[in-house]
Order: sequence, then structure tokens, then C-alpha cells
Amino acid sequence: MYALGNLQLGKNKLTENFIVTLKSHFEKYRNIKISVLKNCTRDRKEIKQISEDIINKLGPRYTAKIIGFTIIVKKWRKDMREV
Repeated sequence: MYALGNLQLGKNKLTENFIVTLKSHFEKYRNIKISVLKNCTRDRKEIKQISEDIINKLGPRYTAKIIGFTIIVKKWRKDMREV
């Protein structure tokens, strides 16, 4: 299993197809780096909201960290709400 995969979030923002693609990347990668492109947004509050939406759609085994205009999503073995 590789450590880091890459995806880009563009002008369509969060779609069902993006979430399905993200879930399929987690079969091969443990961490996914999502680059938020300029035509998506440059507002940090909106990026925070997008990361929260991603975590809500993926489930309790995932966490997100925002660095600049990049969202790093990590998959854990256990449910993070239990810890």
C-alpha cells in the first residue's frame, strides 16, 4: 500500500463522482492529498467547509488536515469517534 495519492478539486467542487473517486483511491493509498484549484475557491473558510463535507461523506474512519490550499485526508483502521 502506497503512502500518498493525489487528486485535484476543480470548479465543480464536491460531486458524487469526486467522492466515489476518492473512495476508490483509498483502496491503494493510505493518505490522499487534494489540491484545491484556483477556479474552485481561494477562501480559507470555504476550504474548511469543503474538508468537513468530505469527512462527513466518507465516514468516521477518516480525518482531514488543511495546509494552505491543500486538504490531506487520512484513513484510519479504527473509528476516530471512539478514540
